[in-house]
Amino acid sequence: MLVSLRRVAAADRPSSSAAAAGLPRESGDAVRPSAHMAALILARGGSKGIPLKNIKLLAGVPLIGWVLRAAVDSGVFQSIWVSTDHDEIEKVAKQFGAQVHRRSSEVSKDSSTSLDAIVEFLQYHDEVDIVGNIQATSPCLHPTDLIRVAKMIREDGFDSVFSVVRRHQFRWSEIKKGVCEVTKPQNLNPAKRPRRQDWDGELYENGSFYFAKRSLIDKGYLQGGKMAYYEMRAEHSVDIDVDIDWPIAEQRVLRFGYFGKEALKEVKLLVCTIDGCLTTGHIYVSEDGKEVLSYDVRDAVGIQLLQERGVEVRLISERNCSPKTLSAMKLGCVAEVGVAAKLPVVEKWRTELNLCWKEVAYLGNEESDVECLKKAGMSAVPADSCPAAQKATNYICKCNGGRGAIREFAEHVFLLMEKVNSAGKKA
Repeated sequence: MLVSLRRVAAADRPSSSAAAAGLPRESGDAVRPSAHMAALILARGGSKGIPLKNIKLLAGVPLIGWVLRAAVDSGVFQSIWVSTDHDEIEKVAKQFGAQVHRRSSEVSKDSSTSLDAIVEFLQYHDEVDIVGNIQATSPCLHPTDLIRVAKMIREDGFDSVFSVVRRHQFRWSEIKKGVCEVTKPQNLNPAKRPRRQDWDGELYENGSFYFAKRSLIDKGYLQGGKMAYYEMRAEHSVDIDVDIDWPIAEQRVLRFGYFGKEALKEVKLLVCTIDGCLTTGHIYVSEDGKEVLSYDVRDAVGIQLLQERGVEVRLISERNCSPKTLSAMKLGCVAEVGVAAKLPVVEKWRTELNLCWKEVAYLGNEESDVECLKKAGMSAVPADSCPAAQKATNYICKCNGGRGAIREFAEHVFLLMEKVNSAGKKA
């Protein structure tokens, strides 16, 4: 089981119940099957810590793309929305299948709360009965989490459900400077300090999501009524607001993130476009009409590493590249040039090698690559690729074409192949 689940209704708590805290009292009314559940991701453009953090690439995917992918694939929402005040965030949101609510400046201030933005959204959407407020900064969210929470709301009668994570951390009272006091333990007896395996730990909100019925939000609450928590796995609790070390967060996502409905398979063939991927796309022509191409040694090393790991690397181009020029590169790759339609050629190669599309990786940069990018099990584009190619892929390189994009994609493939192999060992 991927996620352990525990439910706590407000009435089951002693002095800290919803009523004692001044929250709405427990209702637990059944939700009609046709109730409209909307996913809502709040993503304003004015992040102070990391500029435009919500669309910054994390492991080749815009940060907000990770949670949108999970929301779409969960299949539990009647609509999926991104509330934003920024044009670029709107563009990325639509690429990942979300609708966009352009929030007002009044709820886009540094002082604005999530509840302010949610209330404004509901003012424009009378059809919505339940809001699943998903945090864009939680890239390891999986569809299975959302499916189980939707059931808790729809079938089990909870009014609000929020995500938590279990931590084994001992807390001590804080001593202010200049105060003559001694610290005191908050959740342990130092004389009987438990081992980690003998202690259940404590539950903390991890901020991944907050689900609530409209009737509760209308009263000014995201948590209240008949409440429940949903415990997520610790490795899935990655919050970029906290984990500001982006490379570390990327490693966590590559290992524990959600990559789509279909299981990854080990890559056996990698196809790369020549102009704009292997090269920068620049062509140098001498006085006698000979063309000269340049490529990055890093990319040659990337190709060599792929070949050493048993991955067949092949090159493709719409242009009639000189065979002598390609041969002079000494990359040891089969190449086909002057290709009007790339998909049939890659299909032919795939059939020759007796592979399924999930075993094919593709690196392209133009509109002519879109079909192949969509078909391949793993795909990528250089940072300077065209918008259509970027929309069709599942990984956008940090490097430009001819400037290390192949090496970067090779490293990404290796990491995902490790994920495939580790999953096979567990099975």
